[in-house]
Amino acid sequence: MNKYMQGKIHSFKEENENRARFLIKCPDQPGIVAAVSEFLFQHEANIVASDQYTLDPQGGQFFMRIEFECPNLKEKGPFLEKDFSPIAEKFSMEWKFMYVSDLKNVAIFVSKEPHCLLELLWEYQSGDLLANISLVISNHETSREMVESLGIPFYYIPANKDTRKQVEEEQKQLLEKYEIDLIVLARYMQILTNNFVDNFKNQIINIHHSFLPAFVGAKPYERAYRRGVKMVGATSHYVTSDLDEGPIIEQDIGRVDHRDNEKDMKKIGQAIERSVLARAVKWHLDDRIIVHENKTIVF
Repeated sequence: MNKYMQGKIHSFKEENENRARFLIKCPDQPGIVAAVSEFLFQHEANIVASDQYTLDPQGGQFFMRIEFECPNLKEKGPFLEKDFSPIAEKFSMEWKFMYVSDLKNVAIFVSKEPHCLLELLWEYQSGDLLANISLVISNHETSREMVESLGIPFYYIPANKDTRKQVEEEQKQLLEKYEIDLIVLARYMQILTNNFVDNFKNQIINIHHSFLPAFVGAKPYERAYRRGVKMVGATSHYVTSDLDEGPIIEQDIGRVDHRDNEKDMKKIGQAIERSVLARAVKWHLDDRIIVHENKTIVF
């Protein structure tokens, strides 16, 4: 990690040592916002950002993200969590409490094509992706030099369908060693087993090189070219056991026309992939995403 990045992280932690977030999901009913606000007021906390959304005021699901400042947060934090439990129980809440200064540990998986990895590394170097990129795992050696030049550990683990179980066991050991909070598939061209995915529910973000649900699976640019589409896109989503069917976080598109061949479409699409994946990862790191069934609420 370079000195600029070290300084950026140090400043971020210092500035946010007394800041925390709640993510809340529960059945909609009167009094939720009032109860949470009153609770924070009683604990000398000041709300600095608040977002809420309901699927239906008459019994639908209610979602809330609230960020607040609280003096001596590290000392008060455990008591805040304990004292909030009765409120959560009263409103049947699913909730998470996060310290903003606790940066998440991220693992990036990549294969041959480095464009999405490079985008994440650039955002990281510039201080715009605030996380600990703890390691990069690849089934090719292509990206080793660029990763290790930043002081990030690089692990080459060859993978194919015949060695998948053994490979995933080795990957799991590394993820446990580095206490990973988020896995980013930056064009990692291997299918993960259900067993692996189930161990990291809503902790694996993938980039798919098409505007889902169009062209699920392999070679979407080739299929898009044959179909004669007028736009190509990319989709970032959480990984589930159903291939390319997980909750969608972010999507974008770019225009193409009859002059563009498969190579042109791929080049246009790769630029979209980079930005879509980076946005999705940042939103996850900022605790902006709540998953409901197979959809996401992104605040």
